Amino acid sequence: MFISKLTKDVKASNMLSGLVMKIKNLQLKSIEARRYIDRKERPKHVRIDHNSTVTRFTNDKENQASIDFQYTASYGPVGMIKIEGTLLLESDDVKKMSKEWNDTRKMPNQIASHIHTAVMHSCVPEAVTIAKDLGLPPPIPLPQVRLGATPKTGQSGPEVA
Repeated sequence: MFISKLTKDVKASNMLSGLVMKIKNLQLKSIEARRYIDRKERPKHVRIDHNSTVTRFTNDKENQASIDFQYTASYGPVGMIKIEGTLLLESDDVKKMSKEWNDTRKMPNQIASHIHTAVMHSCVPEAVTIAKDLGLPPPIPLPQVRLGATPKTGQSGPEVA
């Protein structure tokens, strides 16, 4: 399997709290993927669980931190996809965030939300390609097209010509 180097810059800011931060230079370090059952076995229902974890938070420079992360898509007894990488976080509060994470393994919800969203936005598309190579279902819900069916009240659907 060919592993490509992925680098992305993501900008995030929150004007309500006055917190401005940038997530940049997201790079993948490793990809591990396994299919546990034979391709001929096709379970009817496969539950796919996603998990994003920060594994290291290091204050590198004055306003910059290096964050290691791990993304996992678990297919239960069918298979798994694990992606590890690193990203850079720029913010005025990086030193405080790094100390808090290293002391308690927690960070403010706002920051955690931005970091985990950036990780998911980068890793899920990679996981879709890997899942296809392994014959696993894509780790995202695919849209259902129902021709001739009337959408439920308050629900709109795609127009199919």
